[in-house]
Amino acid sequence: MNRKKLYKVVLAHVIMLGSALPFLSCEKHLLAPDPPADPGNVFEYLWEDVYKRYALFEVKDIDWVAVGNTFRTKVHPGMDDQALFSVLSDMLYELRDGHVNLTSSFDRSRNWEWFQGHLPNYNQSIIENRYLGTSFRITGPLLNQVIDSVLYVNYRSFGDEITQSHLDQLMLRAEGLKGVIIDIRHNGGGSLQNANRLAACFADRTYVYAHDRIKTGPGPDDFSHWRPLSVAPRQGMRFGGPVVVLVNRRSYSASSFFAQMMRVMPHAVLIGDQTGGGGGIPVFGELPNGWKYRFSSTQTLTPEGNHIETGVPVDIRRNMQSIEELHGIDSILETALDWLR
Repeated sequence: MNRKKLYKVVLAHVIMLGSALPFLSCEKHLLAPDPPADPGNVFEYLWEDVYKRYALFEVKDIDWVAVGNTFRTKVHPGMDDQALFSVLSDMLYELRDGHVNLTSSFDRSRNWEWFQGHLPNYNQSIIENRYLGTSFRITGPLLNQVIDSVLYVNYRSFGDEITQSHLDQLMLRAEGLKGVIIDIRHNGGGSLQNANRLAACFADRTYVYAHDRIKTGPGPDDFSHWRPLSVAPRQGMRFGGPVVVLVNRRSYSASSFFAQMMRVMPHAVLIGDQTGGGGGIPVFGELPNGWKYRFSSTQTLTPEGNHIETGVPVDIRRNMQSIEELHGIDSILETALDWLR
């Protein structure tokens, strides 16, 4: 029997979202003989696993039993793969979650409502032409330039590894400057470890920035105990001056976590639009027909009791202005520069 059919992986998104949940190491559930891969069984397999392990039903006021009853009527014997994929994708779409995907050999379902319908509030061409210019440094994944005695850092993805050497060079360049701007607009996330490493460069003490818990069963109260999440000062050079973090609706997942880490520090402010959210760490599974899926298995609360899943708010709300953008000016970045000046 194919080994991958012997167990269902419930490994949390630790590699890409960092070591947020050490208690989610490599849990394996030995299965009975493979369930049949007919459409009805595939549907029930997915519905039941989401029912047991999805963490955000109550947060989003979703009745998963009612959702299942609606979509179960659309499944019938003999339907082809594309039709079944469409039904399952539409059912998962009801979760309104960017961390929920179904992947087959021909398509990947997704929900991008966390940024669709909102202003972009970012223009890469303007950043390159006006603010980074031609003399910027490429310090690993961190593009950086000194603008009016302020270090501007542009980070495109938390999936791109930040090393301690990168941070040494960045902190050395920031020394003696008025402030630092970290631009994570349009950063869709990645490794929580990278987020923690970067935030540690600006921490003057250990900050508890959130608490999380994992779904452990189908009941509304079936969760682990709340666990504190913290960021501690980096061992090495740090920057103790004012810091601005630029965010928008496409700042998601690890970007939301980073924004929240910085938000609890008194010398840091967030400017732009709120993040897109993505506060649930995903778990993974495989359907009887071989399709892969993932969904959020945790809840993460800020110290004020707000779910990161719905986005991290900014301290200074600012949108890109169309007239300024037409003239090659980033209104949000200029607001940050003015604040630091």
